[in-house]
Amino acid sequence: MCRILGFLLFWIGIGILIGMLIPNSFLCVLAAAVLLLLGYNLFCS
Repeated sequence: MCRILGFLLFWIGIGILIGMLIPNSFLCVLAAAVLLLLGYNLFCS
């Protein structure tokens, strides 16, 4: 279950990074970084 959640959070973070290319917002950058790190840690551990 943790691997699935990690995979999901990782790709949500990727989607936020792609969406961030249009408007530049610090909150969007912060949310993307947190989701990418959390997803990577859940998926790889």
